[in-house]
Amino acid sequence: MIIDCHAHVSAPAKLWAYKATLLAHRGAHGRGKVVISDDELVDALNTPTMGKYGHLPYLKENGIDKQCVSPRPFQMMHSESPAKIVDWLHAEVHNVIYRQTQMYPDTFVGVAGLSQVAGRPIEDALPELERAVNELGFRGCLLNPDPYENGAVEAPGLGEKYWYPLYEKLCELDIPAHIHSAGSRSERTAYSLHFINEETIAIQNLMKSTVYDDFPDLKIICSHGGGAIPYQIGRFDAGTARGKGLPFREKIKKMYFDTVLYSPAALELLIKEIGADNLLFGAECPGVGSSHNAATGRPYDDIKPYIDGFEWLSDEDRTKIYSGNSIKIFGLDK
Repeated sequence: MIIDCHAHVSAPAKLWAYKATLLAHRGAHGRGKVVISDDELVDALNTPTMGKYGHLPYLKENGIDKQCVSPRPFQMMHSESPAKIVDWLHAEVHNVIYRQTQMYPDTFVGVAGLSQVAGRPIEDALPELERAVNELGFRGCLLNPDPYENGAVEAPGLGEKYWYPLYEKLCELDIPAHIHSAGSRSERTAYSLHFINEETIAIQNLMKSTVYDDFPDLKIICSHGGGAIPYQIGRFDAGTARGKGLPFREKIKKMYFDTVLYSPAALELLIKEIGADNLLFGAECPGVGSSHNAATGRPYDDIKPYIDGFEWLSDEDRTKIYSGNSIKIFGLDK
């Protein structure tokens, strides 16, 4: 079985029109709701919007059996105000994801987006997370380390006490958080680059903190292969060699990483540096990688053939990456 641990919802345009309306009236017209038929949900999953295929046909084309589906992060407007419009959007997106998990229970697993609002206590995002897990059956959540979305204010690092109520709730619910930033207010740094920067910063913050001492059962996954961390791991190892304690590469064994990388050399580096025990297959299909790769004749996010082709990777480790670790971390066998 191939499980894609990192995927985002394909929804009818009505959902994003709802978002645009919220931004236009800033809550003055009330919450409203999104009215979408089952046929419209099915159509959204089968109509090509990112690349050659629709969402469901893409899974078949790329050999993916099951996906953990979350909100599309750049759409979730964590730096907007008032806070209620951010809460309302998250709830409606979760409702759409839930309906798709019910329509395709063997294919989709729900993953929530935290209703984070810049400057607001993280505790305020927990009620919707509890609803998503306890009522909708979601098995994880996204965690945006920068709800200011690359604005003028810096968010607390993930090692700071600000985040502790979330970590406590994650352990209580026994679900993982998947680090994934959202939008970027900077014209200099597009959101796709901001993702990579924030993932790198997030890992460094966690490794310098006592978070895993305080929450030994905490499960955190980092998107896009861990940003720059695997590529620069020697630098971080050298830094820890000056002090006491575990080397950096040993510390990060407490974390998990997805394989959302679109070149065989990058995937090889990730697997060799991080190790199969801490990797979850992710393709983010369909998404930015669904564009055509002229060198292979396939989409960039068709990465299974790369991993299959690593002759040095054992069948046992390949199974861990493809499904075993996701089943364990997301509790998909429960």
